[in-house]
Amino acid sequence: MKFLHEKQTRRFYLLLTGILVLQVCCAGVCSVFQAWVFQKNLVKRELAAASYLLEEDVPPAVVALAWNQTEVTGEGEKLMRAIGHVEGTQSCLLLTAQILVPLFFLSVCMEILFGAIILTGAALFFRRRERIYEEAEQVISQYAKNRFGKHLPAEYTGALYQLFGSIEQLAQSLQARNETEQKARTFLKDMISNISHQLKTPLAALNMYMEIIMDEPGNEEAVINFSRKSMQSLERMEQLIQSLLKMARLDTGNIVFEKIKCPVGELVEQAVNDLSERAGRENKKILMQGRPEAIWCCDWEWTKEAVGNLVKNALEYTEAGGVIRICWEEKPAAFYLTVEDNGCGIAQKDIFHIFKQFYRSSSSGNRQGVGLGLALAKAIVEGQGGSLSVESVLGEGSIFRIAFPR
Repeated sequence: MKFLHEKQTRRFYLLLTGILVLQVCCAGVCSVFQAWVFQKNLVKRELAAASYLLEEDVPPAVVALAWNQTEVTGEGEKLMRAIGHVEGTQSCLLLTAQILVPLFFLSVCMEILFGAIILTGAALFFRRRERIYEEAEQVISQYAKNRFGKHLPAEYTGALYQLFGSIEQLAQSLQARNETEQKARTFLKDMISNISHQLKTPLAALNMYMEIIMDEPGNEEAVINFSRKSMQSLERMEQLIQSLLKMARLDTGNIVFEKIKCPVGELVEQAVNDLSERAGRENKKILMQGRPEAIWCCDWEWTKEAVGNLVKNALEYTEAGGVIRICWEEKPAAFYLTVEDNGCGIAQKDIFHIFKQFYRSSSSGNRQGVGLGLALAKAIVEGQGGSLSVESVLGEGSIFRIAFPR
């Protein structure tokens, strides 16, 4: 009996056994005492009857024969009924010692039988409980191995199942933590792979430029030209690394956005300040439309980064002479900011993927960029409780819309 290995169960079972043995002993003592009382009363009644018969001059031989008589006659039964000595009469001592002794043994046997039934039922109960413990131990051992296919029964009531429910909650927390750690490991692996892949091209170009400069130290024009290209490669690498680090911080939840009331006109102006020179150099226009005093509750630096990335993306895909419009408006339900361009637009097959990291649409061609700007902008907007969507017609342009519910 494995269930008796548990200390508390063993103590309870021994206590139950002791109680049943004590009950059997008490029943036996009571039966013996009852038989003795009945026998004593019967003997006393017989002595009284014999004494009375002898006083009435009944011969002793007749009295002795009457006491040894076992046959019951109709007249005798009629007489006993006439004087009120029947089976239901309290004063009638019809039980004899010969009847009480078998009843005593029968009573003891019944007590033993009931005790055996109770002990057997208790044993079955504890064995079933032991199986529940064994199954729970197997499930918990699987939890310890980060395997969560099986679960503990927690749909019943009782202290044991409440304990199982608490363990299930702990297991769910462990599972969520393991999934988070797995995602973090996968993210780190992908990030390292992407960094390695994205840095390969500018590093190779930078290496080639430096070889050319070293091979032609006297060619001032070549040195200046390839030094400028080296600086461009270094800037591209710096931009890529900064974007990757920002995406890593956003994806791992290490950013806490500090929302403050920001004047939209000033925020947008700062976001496009560094891009205005590029737009002029490429013969493109950036127009802003909206109330300058409008207030937008957001994180200043990160929101400026998101708006700047949207404008930068619009410049990439707009030809010379194109126009980029930044508009904002306040409505009762939400605050909206749109970045609209009249560039090449986005194909329908690409429009559902452009917010993915490192995704390059089929219309990208030889344009600069690594496919992080839109993904970074979406992560910033959604991290502050907003949404970023796009509408586009191929060959006509695109509209990126930021919405922040009030």
